[in-house]
Amino acid sequence: MQIKILAVDDSATDRLIIQQMLSDYCILTAEDGLEAMRILEEHDGINLLILDLNMPRMDGFQVLEALKRSRRYSRLRTIILTNYNELDNEIKGLKMGAVDYIRKPIQMDSLRARIDVHIALLRAEQALERQLGEQVMTFEMIMNQAPIGIVIHHFNPARPSAGSVKMNRMYAQITGRTAEELRHLSWEDITHPDDIEEERRHIEKLQSGQIDSYSIEKRYIRPDGSVVWVDKIIYPITMPDGELCGHICLIQDISERKSMERALHESERSKSVLLSHLPGLAYRCNYDRDWTMQYVSNGCLSLTGYPPESLLHNRDLSYNDIIPPNTATRCGPSGSAFSRKGARLSMSTRLSRPRARRNGSSRWGRGFTTNKAKWRRSRASSSTYPTGRRLKTL
Repeated sequence: MQIKILAVDDSATDRLIIQQMLSDYCILTAEDGLEAMRILEEHDGINLLILDLNMPRMDGFQVLEALKRSRRYSRLRTIILTNYNELDNEIKGLKMGAVDYIRKPIQMDSLRARIDVHIALLRAEQALERQLGEQVMTFEMIMNQAPIGIVIHHFNPARPSAGSVKMNRMYAQITGRTAEELRHLSWEDITHPDDIEEERRHIEKLQSGQIDSYSIEKRYIRPDGSVVWVDKIIYPITMPDGELCGHICLIQDISERKSMERALHESERSKSVLLSHLPGLAYRCNYDRDWTMQYVSNGCLSLTGYPPESLLHNRDLSYNDIIPPNTATRCGPSGSAFSRKGARLSMSTRLSRPRARRNGSSRWGRGFTTNKAKWRRSRASSSTYPTGRRLKTL
C-alpha cells in the first residue's frame, strides 16, 4: 500500500528537510493553505498532512477549519508544525482535529520517528478495515444465501431495550412479509393463535434462565391468511466474557413435510380402519424366527385370545409361541414355504389360545402369507381366518 503525504509549509528549507527525511514515501508539498487545499482536491488517497500553522494567505487553522467542514477529509490524519513557545496553538490545533504536533526547528530523527509511528497506525487501521470488510462480506453472503430464515437480535446488556434486529431475505420470504413490516410486528402478531401459549412458556423459561435455548415447531400466518409450518430454534449470543448480548433465531419451512405427515397419517388411519374390519387376524412381521410383529389387527383377540399389543414386538409372547412346532418349522422364515423368492403361501394351522396352557384347548385358522420381493425377503404379511377343523382350499 502506497502512503501519500502532503507537507505544507511556507519555509522552503523545512519543506526540503521533510522531503529528504521521508523520501521513501510519496511526498507532495505546498507553500500555503490555498495551495494545500487545491492539491487535496486534485489528488485522491492522501493519507497524512503535515501542516504548518503560521503561513500567509491561508494559515493552518483555516485549513483545519476547512477540513472539518468536508466529510471527504474525515479520514485524513493531520500533524501540525508549531514553535516551542506556542503551547496554546498546539492545544487549539489538537482540538480542531490534528492528531499530533511537531515543534520547530524540526529535528530530523524526531520527525522520522513520529511519522513512522503514524504510518504504522495508519497501516494497522487499514488492515483491520480490510479484515472487517471481509468478515462483513462473508456475513452478508451467509445471511442472504442461507436456505433458512435467520433473525439476529442484538442488544446492549446495560440497555436491553435499545437493541437492533437484522434478518435475512429468506426469513421475510417464509413469513410472507417485508423486513420493514416485520420490524413493526411482534412475534405474536405473525404466530398462529394455537401456538402462542406454547412458545410463550419457552420464552418465559429463556428469560428466567431456566433454559438458554429452545426448539419448537409452530405455524406462522401470512398476510393472505395462509399458514406456513416452521421448525424454529433460538440460541443465545454471548460476549467473550460470557455475558448475554442477544439471540439468534433460525427458522426452516417444514410445510411440505407436515403435509406429507398428514397424508401418511390419513393413509395409516384408513389402512387401520380397513384391517380392523377384516374377519380374522391381519399382521405384518419381520423375517425372523419369532415372526416379530410390526402390526397386528384387532381380530387377533377373537382368533387367538390374545390382545394385539401382547404380540406386537413380542411384548408378552411371539407369534411363534402360539403356532405348533411342526407348523412353525414348515412355514417359518427358514422353512420350505419361503424357499422361493416372492413365494405365496396358503395353509391352515392350529393356534394355541391362552386357555391351552391350562387345558390344552386350541383353535384352527387358515393363513395366507406373502413374502414379497420388494421387501427383500425381510418382512412377511399375513391374514389368518378362523375355520373348522377340516381344511379347505379357498
